[in-house]
Amino acid sequence: MRRQVMWLAVLPWLSLAGAVHAQEQTEGQAEGQAEELYSKAVAADYPQHVYWGDTHLHTRNSADAYSLGNMNLTPTDAFRFAQGQQVMAHNGMPVKLRRPLDFLVVSDHAEYLGGYYRFNVGDPLVTDTAAGKQWSGYLQEGNPTALIAAFTASMQDPENNYAFPEATRRSIWADVARTADEHNQPGRFTAFSGYEWTAMINGNNLHRVVIYRDGADKVAQLPPFSGQDSLDPRELWKALARYEEATGGEVMAIPHNGNLSNGMMFPDKSVDGKPISRAYAELRARWEPVVEVSQVKGDGEAHPTLSPDDEFADYENWDWDNIGRTQAKEDWMLRHEYARGALQLGLQYERKLGVNPYKFGMISSTDGHNTFSTTAEDNFWGKFPESEPSVARTQNSMAADRLWQNWRIVASGYAAAWARENTREAIFDAFKRREVYATTGSRIRVRFFGGWDYQQGDVDKPDYLDIAYNRGVPMGGDLTSAPRGKAPTFMVVAAKDPLGANLDRVQIIKGWLNRDGSFGEQVYDVAWSGARSPDPATGKVPPVGSTVDVANATYTNTIGATDLAAVWTDPDFDPRLRAFYYARVLEIPVPRWTTYDAAYFKVELPAEIPRTIQDRAYTSPVWFTP
Repeated sequence: MRRQVMWLAVLPWLSLAGAVHAQEQTEGQAEGQAEELYSKAVAADYPQHVYWGDTHLHTRNSADAYSLGNMNLTPTDAFRFAQGQQVMAHNGMPVKLRRPLDFLVVSDHAEYLGGYYRFNVGDPLVTDTAAGKQWSGYLQEGNPTALIAAFTASMQDPENNYAFPEATRRSIWADVARTADEHNQPGRFTAFSGYEWTAMINGNNLHRVVIYRDGADKVAQLPPFSGQDSLDPRELWKALARYEEATGGEVMAIPHNGNLSNGMMFPDKSVDGKPISRAYAELRARWEPVVEVSQVKGDGEAHPTLSPDDEFADYENWDWDNIGRTQAKEDWMLRHEYARGALQLGLQYERKLGVNPYKFGMISSTDGHNTFSTTAEDNFWGKFPESEPSVARTQNSMAADRLWQNWRIVASGYAAAWARENTREAIFDAFKRREVYATTGSRIRVRFFGGWDYQQGDVDKPDYLDIAYNRGVPMGGDLTSAPRGKAPTFMVVAAKDPLGANLDRVQIIKGWLNRDGSFGEQVYDVAWSGARSPDPATGKVPPVGSTVDVANATYTNTIGATDLAAVWTDPDFDPRLRAFYYARVLEIPVPRWTTYDAAYFKVELPAEIPRTIQDRAYTSPVWFTP
């Protein structure tokens, strides 16, 4: 298909003093030698590869996963599956990825990590603990459901007297770290050590995934910091600092499911009720460089209540209550839960405190609890064993409300990292500098840059990456000191998933902080497929249409584009106002996983279940600071 490109308001060329990634004199260059190299690749040290992974996956080592039926599949199975090997699912079906992943974090819950399985097989490492003796009592009473209640309580009560002793935690954690090392193959597949800090306050989600850059020699020195140690994120960040100080290693935390926090994930006060301080902002900015914005429990990029003029904001939103189902959602909470609202709050805090606590990149992951990282709509394996493919999983009677009904779960998603090589170090560093992006399941390739002097036609040049890095910053970067009379220019290049749907459009989302403290946002269509034209009244590009055959769960790529690109200049730029920009890339409609299920199992879908979906990618932002 012909390349579709839409150009808008491009600035004339001008030199950018101090541009990042400027070509540096290479080692061995004679003094006075011409700066321009014949072999330009000598100086092209920027990341040229995108790597696909899942940073949030659970196995039988997680107490909730084990209690709900994942009693056999281990971290080893998770790593094998991610590398493309076939594994037998809990429902008796073989399952395999069409394309292996490049990296994986097995992030089992730190609370009672590995404990339920070891208890069930009589491992004295667990059975002889106070917790093990308590669980034995539950079973003797004929009350096995109390085990999951004990896990839930452990996420809300740091004074829990039944937490494992440190010796038990250290032993189990050392085994987890060794398993990751055994599957780590630098250059081919990256296996990270990690866990989930599963804090919850009054049913409100505060969960974080913790990821290590290091091998087991460092990781195993300190056991995971759990919700049984503290429910305060500040205490988690202090624990991460202690790890780095003690080992010389590196670690980070990734918040997820802000949409189920009822306003606590991106708060205006800390858990003790005190207003956000500069110290809080500094800690959060240091330890949480990225946020998981889309996963199996709903998409968290935007919400139609906050963005009523964004026709694509209502995407797989879970907005009824919190993760504990204890409190209904209120509108004021949404800005403190969704990524776009939090990015706006960050601008406000940066002006007030001098530090932006919510200056994060965006990724997606699965949060699967059945050991499988599946995100394709036509190969989605659910979240728990009971939500794996079956005749019944799309029916309203399933899940007894545990998962807000199985049909509501989302096939999201993947984390994409632009890195120099497939190693722990390179991918971890990409996360730290926020040169990462989220997709809701497909493998859309997207690059996004901001600068002051990109020219019309730059994206068509074979050396467009040299231009992009030498004259600007990539996603996750910062623009400052606007040249007088100039507005920032953005370069975005997107390509379809080679095995997926064509592209509908590319948008740039801008958010800013007005001088009176109010927030502003605007969604700009900057590139789209076909011969559509923006509506003169609204500026919006019409829908791309649909080729989905719902009855047979098929679609065709007879609409849309294989790739889209644009150089776009902000037509409403005010150099006095703090702002952020990120790209959103949308595919054409495809059948939702529920539609594939209906066709495969030959069942009727209830009317309330969506039949189609438009998968998408969200880049990390580029920020402008006056």
